[in-house]
Amino acid sequence: MGMLEAILLTVITAATPLVLASIGELVTERTGVLNLGVEGMMVMGAALAFSATQLTGSPYLGILAGIAGGALFSLLFGFLTLTLVANQVATGLALTILGLGVSGQIGEPYAGMSGAKLQPIEIPVLAEIPFIGPLLFRQDIIFYLSIAIVAGVNWFLFRTRAGLKVRAIGDNHASAHALGIHVIRTRYLAVMFGGACAGLAGAQLSLVYTPQWVENMSAGRGWIALALVVFASWRPWRVLLGGYLFGAVSISQLHAQAFGIGIPSQFLSALPYAATVVVLILISHNRRTTLINTPASLGKPFVPDR
Repeated sequence: MGMLEAILLTVITAATPLVLASIGELVTERTGVLNLGVEGMMVMGAALAFSATQLTGSPYLGILAGIAGGALFSLLFGFLTLTLVANQVATGLALTILGLGVSGQIGEPYAGMSGAKLQPIEIPVLAEIPFIGPLLFRQDIIFYLSIAIVAGVNWFLFRTRAGLKVRAIGDNHASAHALGIHVIRTRYLAVMFGGACAGLAGAQLSLVYTPQWVENMSAGRGWIALALVVFASWRPWRVLLGGYLFGAVSISQLHAQAFGIGIPSQFLSALPYAATVVVLILISHNRRTTLINTPASLGKPFVPDR
């Protein structure tokens, strides 16, 4: 039981940044915007969260810095694609490259330094429950935020008038505009929300998962998050499930080595990305389901009538 508990704890830690980045991108794509810059926003959040924590001594201020950095960085994407109507795919790729470069510059003075790890919050009484207590009631605040954000997004999208407008914009932005819905403003807000979630995911990497700064420490998680949105068919609770499945795959290499399983470490390191490719192939095979769930306006530019 002790070994199983330790494994599940590492799965939770590995899955949390994937869940956060994916749920933010899900909201962005629900409005018809495809932001491939998740990786860049994540690594910017990680760099800013770690540097702010080192400067202030408070990991909570570091979390706020990561969120703000991701949101502000996403505004650049929003300005280029929503205001200047630049190509969303090319702009997202450029945002990732820019984020990797700028974050490396920001984090250079802190390379190799150990940081202040975000301490878990222990819920009285519940944390003492055997097995379940340490898993669910003795976690850091970012874990609880990830669950709350998924629940909140699910409620917002499918239980509120504003969520209905968001889905309407993603399905047909021209019709939504004709009905008086502010398409560009809504998309800006969605892009900033996605950036904030990606920044929070990056903060989790540098303050919880590995409490130090390592250049390019997002290590492709932003691309996995993009695949998770498709895997989840743009449904929030499926994002949560997919995040934990991919989190389990990503930490399998550590436990395989601990158990002495004779599998090359290079293969295990590539396993999460191989699993991503396999999942995308399986999903694309069922074109009917994919077309039904994909926002019809995804990736399409919108210029309001003047």
